[in-house]
Amino acid sequence: MSTNTSTSPALKITKRPWAERGHADHGWLYSFHTFSFASYYSPEHESFGPLRVINEDRVEKGTGFGTHSHAEFLIWSYIVSGELEHKDSMGNLEILKRGEVQFTSAGTGIRHSEYNRNKKDDVHFLQIWAKPNVRRLSPSYCTRKYTDEMKTDKLLRIMESADRHSGKDGEAEPISMHADLSMDASILTPGKSVEHEIVKDGPRKVYLHVIMTDRKQPSSGGMKIKVGSVELGEGDGAYIDGASGPGKIVVESTGDKPAEFLLFDMGVDES
Repeated sequence: MSTNTSTSPALKITKRPWAERGHADHGWLYSFHTFSFASYYSPEHESFGPLRVINEDRVEKGTGFGTHSHAEFLIWSYIVSGELEHKDSMGNLEILKRGEVQFTSAGTGIRHSEYNRNKKDDVHFLQIWAKPNVRRLSPSYCTRKYTDEMKTDKLLRIMESADRHSGKDGEAEPISMHADLSMDASILTPGKSVEHEIVKDGPRKVYLHVIMTDRKQPSSGGMKIKVGSVELGEGDGAYIDGASGPGKIVVESTGDKPAEFLLFDMGVDES
């Protein structure tokens, strides 16, 4: 892979348009599914590397997900706006707000609920799942806050493989998890660009997701990013195959407002 200032032309970049994702409108829950989930099934969009779920959810005020069970999966919520209450069988109870990321390694099994107790505003968040590379782990939990300032015009590491994690536990440190997956977040000013250094030598998969402002992509303007020759608008994603480390991927902000997006760098195996 090229190590110059531009993304390698050898990459295969496949756009995942926002409106082609799975979609559910239950009244209290308005959701888009990047991968097959619940009643949405697409054999072409089952998973990517260890990444299994990216749901962009809006939960109406005074409603939420009742108590339910999970096992094995690594699950994290990236709060975009509003407030989300998390309560679980490990004894955790907290109200999550913008910038906070709540991570659960379900391991041998947990029960939790996610509820919007706010009586004025809906909550908008991304729920993301990955397959662990170690099974039968003891359940664990971590919440950290990553401010807009920490993400502005840079890539901030939010999630990191336990194999690459520094072991430090500071507030600005990434959250460690048992999967060959790194996740960065950025809020990129129009005209600015960032370079992602591939995290590990050898073949890698990369996925990009642009966070939405509203329930639909704007008909013009809004947040946009460009990778290679492919431009992504709000809610769009991109599968990137053919990446390899050492190397880099360049992302440019091409819209008329700062673009908030996530970048996933993963092993090529599913777990």
